[in-house]
Amino acid sequence: MEKELTPAMEDYLELILQLKQKEKVVRVRDIAKGMDVKMPSVTSMLANLAKNNLIKHEKYEYVELTSQGLKSAKETIRKHKILFNFLKNILRVDPGQADIDACQMEHAMSSETIEKLVEFIEFVEFCPRAGADWLEYFKKYRRGENSREECLNHMKEFVDNFYDKVSLLDKNTRKNSN
Repeated sequence: MEKELTPAMEDYLELILQLKQKEKVVRVRDIAKGMDVKMPSVTSMLANLAKNNLIKHEKYEYVELTSQGLKSAKETIRKHKILFNFLKNILRVDPGQADIDACQMEHAMSSETIEKLVEFIEFVEFCPRAGADWLEYFKKYRRGENSREECLNHMKEFVDNFYDKVSLLDKNTRKNSN
């Protein structure tokens, strides 16, 4: 590949793959409709993608992804899904807005950052928040140093301490109100 992909190139590859999965063949007019642009804009981008060995396309023919184009499209879609699910399910962003934000973020985030986000999401699912030292447990999780049992013990310890604090607060509140 001659140069790094631009966000627009990634969007085209993503759409081409989605159209291929849905329609089996990808036409220039389908891409224009999906990108909401005019046909000459699509033709120009397709020439650029072909020059970078990401697609195969001859004038008046269907568009096919090369193996490199397929790999790039799948990675962009993967990033989008990870970011969308994080925004929607963990941060509780409205799904429509989460989709818009994920589309913008997928182009700006490196694969390394995405992998760290995936590790964090896995950790949240593996060991739900329990205590102020929770992020220290995340560091251990990333190094593969804590087990589910250790996580459960940590949560139980947190809950026990939490109830002790609530009980103490309740006693102090009753004592001060008398």
